[in-house]
Amino acid sequence: MMRNESSDEDDDRSTLSFDSSKTAQQNSNLANAANAERDDDELSIPRAALNKMIKELTPNIRVANDSRELILNCCTEFIHLVATEANDLCNKQQKKTISHEHIFKALDNLGFSSYKEEAIAVLEEAKKVATNKRQKKSRLENSGIPEEELFLLQQQLFAKARLEAAQSDLKEWHEMQFRLQQQQQLQQQQQEVDDDDNYNL
Repeated sequence: MMRNESSDEDDDRSTLSFDSSKTAQQNSNLANAANAERDDDELSIPRAALNKMIKELTPNIRVANDSRELILNCCTEFIHLVATEANDLCNKQQKKTISHEHIFKALDNLGFSSYKEEAIAVLEEAKKVATNKRQKKSRLENSGIPEEELFLLQQQLFAKARLEAAQSDLKEWHEMQFRLQQQQQLQQQQQEVDDDDNYNL
């Protein structure tokens, strides 16, 4: 009798052990799938940016979700292809940084020469934006005013703007109250005239 009870306990333990290992395997599979999905998201274009581009390029056309997913995958694959080719060119030249020249050469090598002109235009625009940012920053640095003082000036300007807005609101409120009083006086005078007319009748 004791032997049967112990064998039942062993069966329960083995079943429990099997169930827990099965659960652990399922959890591991779920974690791997989540990590793979996260890696895919990290290696792709942000969906918000892609949706914005689609909306700008096709404002009057609705694009289905599966089509958006396909566009996202195509963009990611294109970037990966060009980046890999540019990286190979960079390694062949024993350079440590991929430059725009490597990208342009990669476009040529992969048969995307027609994109090169637009890529050059985007590069020039990016350079202009970077130059403007540097000029603004250097203008601020060359102003000779310490950052703390600039911060205080900014706070004073904010306070002044808030005060002016509050004064403007108060002035509008007073004007509205004045108009309401005038309207009430006119109504009261009209009521008195009407009462006098009724009395005379």
